[in-house]
Amino acid sequence: MNNRIRLIICGVFLVALLAVAGCVGDSGQTSGPAAEQKEMTLTDGFGRTVTFATPVESVLCSGSGTLRYLVYLQGQDLVVGVDSIEKEDNAIEGRPYALIHRMWLKDLPLFGEYRGKDDPEKVIAIGPDLVFKGGSSGTAYGTSAAEADTLQQKTGTPVVAFAYGSLRNEAEKTEMYTGLRVMGKAIGKDARAEEVIAYIEATMADIEARTGDIPAADQKQVYIGGVSSAGAHGIISTEPAYPPFLWVHANNVASGLGTAHVDVAKEAIVDWDPEYIFIDVGTIQMDSQGAIGQLKTDPALKGLSAAKSGKVYGVLPYNFYNTNYETVLANAYFVGSVLYPDRFADVDPVKKADEIYTFFVGKPVFNELSGQYGGLGFAQIPI
Repeated sequence: MNNRIRLIICGVFLVALLAVAGCVGDSGQTSGPAAEQKEMTLTDGFGRTVTFATPVESVLCSGSGTLRYLVYLQGQDLVVGVDSIEKEDNAIEGRPYALIHRMWLKDLPLFGEYRGKDDPEKVIAIGPDLVFKGGSSGTAYGTSAAEADTLQQKTGTPVVAFAYGSLRNEAEKTEMYTGLRVMGKAIGKDARAEEVIAYIEATMADIEARTGDIPAADQKQVYIGGVSSAGAHGIISTEPAYPPFLWVHANNVASGLGTAHVDVAKEAIVDWDPEYIFIDVGTIQMDSQGAIGQLKTDPALKGLSAAKSGKVYGVLPYNFYNTNYETVLANAYFVGSVLYPDRFADVDPVKKADEIYTFFVGKPVFNELSGQYGGLGFAQIPI
């Protein structure tokens, strides 16, 4: 970790620790033998009051991305069951935490289908101390207070629920941080939760410090295509609020189309004619390499300035059973190094990615992750 980020983290972490004691609820948890007889009451991400025995020794993680947060908090050893996605043998595995832990996770008992479709009888049979239930708000696979209440009533198991959130705006970032904090509070990982939040804030602050003074007129025009969303997609699949573009102060030509994933007209891409095109390399799972093949063979797309000048680059997919935030942060450094090399001259994007992966999931997995996508991650793509 470089000195700049270390200093920022220390400052953010200290402030957070001063405030965290009362932010998510009252705890009766203590260390030592007496801890087994204590209870904790906390308020979860939906304002529900949940009471359960501490220390928590076994958990289930329901909903897309919930287990990822537990790994971020270094609490994966508490997991005693999994949903169906952890049982799959994926030819390509885009989740860094699963690359590291999938061999033992797949051997755990099944408690339900993926995206939060829990089987109460299976939950009862496993008998966890606690269930964490998460999901992205406003999506078909989100969750709610009502769903958490229903699962708790049917199983008799305390259920702590929260929205997964995002880093796209302050409201969704608050959801994300709340989820990390309530999960950390429940399993005695308060300090780790604040460390993760501080690391995210420090990383974003570092990127802002490098690029925040770039005048609007000098910001590079960019487009991201082939964005993964519940599977692989072609060139028209994009994110108007693609976080790496926001953080490095690039001009996303699709930025006027909202904040969530969207498909745009091919004609719009041609009309925008961005100077740089970044491709989510998850697209290669499609026929003819998806967006890459389209840029090579479609007459209109072949004429794009970025295609003709060689300014087409691969970034790693981060939408895989919800957002892999470690990959979002890693992508941002690569995008910054491509667009503004003088401002990222001290950064080796691959080494930086492995620093980030090690912090979040415990191991450097960039080469393994990119290797699944033909080594196109953080590479110039010949068109």
